[in-house]
Amino acid sequence: MHKLAIPPYLVPGQKVRVVATSGAVREWERLEKGVQIWRDRGYEVYLPEDLGVSWGYLAGSDRHRRQQLIEAWNDPDCAAILCARGGYGSARLLEGLDWQTLDSHPKWPIGFSDITALLWGIAAHKKIAGLHGPVLTTLATEPDWSIQQLFSVLEGKLTKVTLSGRGLGGCKNTAEGILLPGNLNVATHLIGTPLCPDLDGVILAFEDVAEPPYKVDRMLTHWRWSGNLHKVKGIALGRFSQAEPPKDRPSFSMAEVWSDRLADLGIAIVAELPFGHDGANAPLIAGAIAQLDPESGTLTYDLSQ
Repeated sequence: MHKLAIPPYLVPGQKVRVVATSGAVREWERLEKGVQIWRDRGYEVYLPEDLGVSWGYLAGSDRHRRQQLIEAWNDPDCAAILCARGGYGSARLLEGLDWQTLDSHPKWPIGFSDITALLWGIAAHKKIAGLHGPVLTTLATEPDWSIQQLFSVLEGKLTKVTLSGRGLGGCKNTAEGILLPGNLNVATHLIGTPLCPDLDGVILAFEDVAEPPYKVDRMLTHWRWSGNLHKVKGIALGRFSQAEPPKDRPSFSMAEVWSDRLADLGIAIVAELPFGHDGANAPLIAGAIAQLDPESGTLTYDLSQ
């Protein structure tokens, strides 16, 4: 995978647009708090009038959500696309998308969880970087430092970010590659589809929620069988929350699953990094040059490279 085009840095006063690519919006108070954080920073936040549309568990039909994305992306005054929430549905939206309908001018897509499909699809088809970070309904729950880091990265005031965790496995060598963050469950279902970017030489960064150890084992085993883990330079692991194994039956711990399924790959692995659900969700740039150092337990990406 080659380095992706980094969109222009944001400037307060610019227009940003909200899109609901996935689940129906239910957390209106949390969404309004997230919008207010952007407005307090000085941005003009555009919310579509039909943001409250729902169709089953989705924020409208695939066609409706697809058109919302196209209009936001092709708006010449729009500098970033703020995803309202995760849930499910981004991959459905992209299934019928003609990528040529999206202009080639880079702008920031921002979100995580189900938004992984959008970030990876844009990386694969438009060769444009995106920001893996809070959606609007989670932004107000972030600690002050991660909100500040989010805007500092987007506005070009912070071009080098280091996150600290814990080295895992026997490999102590620092790896360098293109950072590709995402939700493990969503990313696993992108393998073998046109939404999956070239994985040669990347550093994968995975998080997840409500997936017990045996399901994480299943997904990592699928990655092993797919052959893709032999292409990557390293794996960074964030938070796997709400994932306690059942108390009434034997189970491996999550750390034991990681060690069993990843440690024998002979690549750099760092776990317990501060990104994902239910806690600080530090911004990660899909497409940035990154270094993963198991010795120091750090993940660093540098937008100046």
